[in-house]
Amino acid sequence: MTEQPAPTPRVVAVVVTFNRLELLQRLVARLVEVPDVAEVLVVDNASTDGTGEWLAEHTSGRADVHARTLTENGGGAGGFHDGLAWALERGFDLAWMMDDDGLPEPECLATLLAQREDLDFWGPVVVDEAAPDRLVFPIRLPGGTRVVHAMADVTAAAVHGVIPDVVIPFNGVLVTRDLVERIGLPRAEFFIWGDDVEYLWRARDAGARVATVVDAKVHHPSVGELGTPMMGGRTTYNHSPSDLKHYCMARNNTLNLRTYRGWPHVVMFWVKTVWFYLFTRPRPARVVLSARAAYAGLRGDFTGHRRFLT
Repeated sequence: MTEQPAPTPRVVAVVVTFNRLELLQRLVARLVEVPDVAEVLVVDNASTDGTGEWLAEHTSGRADVHARTLTENGGGAGGFHDGLAWALERGFDLAWMMDDDGLPEPECLATLLAQREDLDFWGPVVVDEAAPDRLVFPIRLPGGTRVVHAMADVTAAAVHGVIPDVVIPFNGVLVTRDLVERIGLPRAEFFIWGDDVEYLWRARDAGARVATVVDAKVHHPSVGELGTPMMGGRTTYNHSPSDLKHYCMARNNTLNLRTYRGWPHVVMFWVKTVWFYLFTRPRPARVVLSARAAYAGLRGDFTGHRRFLT
C-alpha cells in the first residue's frame, strides 16, 4: 500500500505592525507571493503614520490579506496575543508569526515546512539585512554558554540543518495550532520585550519540540547593542538606549526568570544590571528605573511602561 503524503497545512501569517508603513508594505508584498501562505492577518497597533488607512484600502475586497486596527497600542505582546487569537478563529494549522520589520527570503517558509513533521515551534535564522553573514539576534548554543553572532558559527553548530531547542520567537517562527491550544496565547500585559522569551519557555515546559532551521532566513534591520560585552567580556547584557524598552525588559525578565528559572537567576540578572549601569555604562538612574520596573512586575502592576508612550 502506497503511503499517502501528509496533507498540506493551512498556514496563516500573523503580522504585528506599529508606525512602520514602508516596512509593512514590503513585507505584505513578499508574503502574498509565498505559495504556501493561505492568509495574511495584520494587527495594527493603533499606528499614526497612515498604516490604518493603507490597510483599509489594501485589504478591501481581498481574500488573502486581512487587517485589524486596535484602539490602542498594545505593543508586540498585545499584538501577537490578539493576532494568534484571530488566527485560531480563522482555522490555521500553522501560524507564521513576525514583526513588520522582518523580510523572509522567498524560500524561507518552504524550508521551514520541510521540518514540520518533527517540530512544534521553530523558525529561521534572523540575519542583518545590511550584513547577512551576521545575526541580528545572537544565539546561545545549546549545551553551554557560548553565544554566537556570525552565520558561519550557526551553520557549523547545526545538526542535520537545525539547532535544536533554540529559536528566536516572533521573527518568522512557525507554531502549531495544537501547541497554541495547549499553552495559550502570549502574555498581552508584557507589552514588549520578554513576551517572546516567556512564550518560548512556556512551550518548552509543555514539551514542545523547538529548533532553528539554519537554511531558512529572515532579513531584519540591525537592532544595535544586543549582547553588549561586560565584565571584561565574560558575559553580555541586553542594553537599550530606550527607557521604554529597558523598563519592560527589567520588569518582564525578572518575572520570566522567577517563574521559569528560579530566584538565583533573578539575583544574577540583577547583579549584571547593577554592574552594567554602575561600571560598564555608568548610568545610575537606570538602576533606579530597573528596580521600580521589577517591583511593579512582581506585584502585578503592568501599567508603568505607559508613561514612556507619551
